[in-house]
Amino acid sequence: MKSLLSVFCFVVLTVSFTASCGQERTRVLIATTFGEMTVELYNETPLHRDNFIRLAKEGFYEGLLFHRAINHFMIQGGDPDSRGAAHGQRLGSGDPGYQIPAEINPQFYHKKGALAAARQGDQLNPEKKSSGSQFYIIHGTVYTPGQLDTMEMKINSALLQNSTRLYLNQAQDELQKLRQANDEQGFMKRIEKLQAEADSAFQASGKRVIPENRRKDYTTIGGYPSLDGSYTVFGQVVEGFNVIDKIAAVKTDRYDRPLEDVVMKITVLE
Repeated sequence: MKSLLSVFCFVVLTVSFTASCGQERTRVLIATTFGEMTVELYNETPLHRDNFIRLAKEGFYEGLLFHRAINHFMIQGGDPDSRGAAHGQRLGSGDPGYQIPAEINPQFYHKKGALAAARQGDQLNPEKKSSGSQFYIIHGTVYTPGQLDTMEMKINSALLQNSTRLYLNQAQDELQKLRQANDEQGFMKRIEKLQAEADSAFQASGKRVIPENRRKDYTTIGGYPSLDGSYTVFGQVVEGFNVIDKIAAVKTDRYDRPLEDVVMKITVLE
């Protein structure tokens, strides 16, 4: 009986998993002043997908602006305060009154056309929760292999520095006592040991490496790899890349707001 029950459960779970994996991706149409973009939403980020679909169906995005455009970086919109905003008004702080838990998935990254959720910075938002409505689409730049190598080195150097700083901070009282005792030799030995422990912890956690599939995209279609792992990517532009190019290239004010309003309307394609 237990054997039959186990087989039944396995079959049910397998069918359920297969159905989930085989689920078609919802597409949305983002119509703008400069043309249309078709975007596929990832099923693997269901909280962001469902929220985006709901807002689009409710007409939340209709008449909002792409209020931020930075060439070779990204275009950003979804601030409810942007609807009918006066020219020159600074935008980017509006939201629908809630945040979405992060759904950062390593298989999705910031290649050109990636749709991702905007959010507050780490100091105010260490859990990396997403804005309830604001999003950005990557324009990016094309990198050389050497530039990606340099980026890897900088990322790993910063991670090692953070690890070392953590170990030194935890031993501040001990180090202070050695200083007060004028034990320079003991102080230096302790510093060396702490640095070795920090390096060991860093090596154990694994150096950050840009995978080959990402390298291929970043050196061909382009993107913005330094954002990977820090923001939720929940979709991808599949048509209308030229529209991203046009919006990213517009003239902007000192706050990166386009001088000519770039209005949007988002429709769910059934």
